[in-house]
Amino acid sequence: MLWIALVDRIGSGLWASVSVLYFTYVTGLSVAQIGTLVAAAGAVGIAGAPLGGRIADCLPLTHVLIALQLLRALASCALLTTDNYALLLTFSAAGSFGDRAANVLTKLYATRVAGPDRVRYQAVNRTVANAGWALGGLVSAAALTIGSTAVYPWLLAGDALSFAAVALATARCGEPPSASRTITTSKDSALPVRAVSPWRDRTYLAYVATETVLFLDDAVFKIGLPLWIAHSDHAPHGLAPLLMVLNNVMVVTLQVPLARFGATTAEARALLIPLSAAFALGGVAMALSATGGAVTATLFLTAAATAFTVAEMLHATVSWELSAALAPGTAQGAYLGVHGLAAAVQRSLGPLAVTAAIAVGPLGWTAFGAIVSVTCAFQHRIVRDRLSGPTLSVPTVTVSEH
Repeated sequence: MLWIALVDRIGSGLWASVSVLYFTYVTGLSVAQIGTLVAAAGAVGIAGAPLGGRIADCLPLTHVLIALQLLRALASCALLTTDNYALLLTFSAAGSFGDRAANVLTKLYATRVAGPDRVRYQAVNRTVANAGWALGGLVSAAALTIGSTAVYPWLLAGDALSFAAVALATARCGEPPSASRTITTSKDSALPVRAVSPWRDRTYLAYVATETVLFLDDAVFKIGLPLWIAHSDHAPHGLAPLLMVLNNVMVVTLQVPLARFGATTAEARALLIPLSAAFALGGVAMALSATGGAVTATLFLTAAATAFTVAEMLHATVSWELSAALAPGTAQGAYLGVHGLAAAVQRSLGPLAVTAAIAVGPLGWTAFGAIVSVTCAFQHRIVRDRLSGPTLSVPTVTVSEH
């Protein structure tokens, strides 16, 4: 699965940096149309996480993943065939649905295969994915130096090809054991077992709600830092891409070493305390970046980027473990699907949160860090009672012979 993650993210890196340019210069969409298209596609993508997880509890996981990767490939290819706005919106929404569902099911695959080592497995997977994203972005940047719009369709085609390659590679992966299905050797290949519903689990839903807030580090790097720097009177505008590079380098080099501090469920919950401090420090550093000249702004913005990157890595470790540990083995797909809603919803609400902090000013960033920090403490309290019982790890699959 690590090679699959690398190829997948290389393709995504090719397309992510030119998607707006493609819709602007190739299909001729206006700014308002592009904004609506992205928002609508993102809204449809939200449904991909819970639906994909539910389906994966009933059907072979690898088969569902292959279908989703082919959907992403076809959606990307379809974008090349038209400049009709309704069709572009439809194809983008289909691709977004497949993307969010595939992300959740890739995590589910790792959970089922790695078992107790799922945190380390996910850390390695995330490191490889970040390296792939950076490689795809570098190829895209090199292609853009040509200065011709003719290169945009080729980058989109490369994105589609990566999904097709991932589907072929997934077909060679073995089906992981699942407690939600009873594998038999009779003509009834799989008999589903009764599973609980995450939608009736108030503790898990409350946990997912707090996760939506903790995923805001994504919006900080994609929207918050670049906009704050762009509207700063002192910060060098060229600092924004350098801080993105810093973020990527830190994740690639430190994610795996940090993962060992959250190898067990109890250790993962304990990491919520330093995670709370990292978010608070990031908010304060952002606020202090507005208090001096260029050197002061650069130093505090670098400190903020470092703090938020540490928060990103700590939260990834905590989230990987707790999202699976809080889920019963017979419904891990459904539960992880609901957990996937947190990241999907954050993609819509995150930009609003960070732009609100920017609009308020330094005090807004201080409040932003404080709110996320308090949410960490709240999550620490929410999961305490559930985790005081037996750890909900991946159970052994039942095999019956007739």
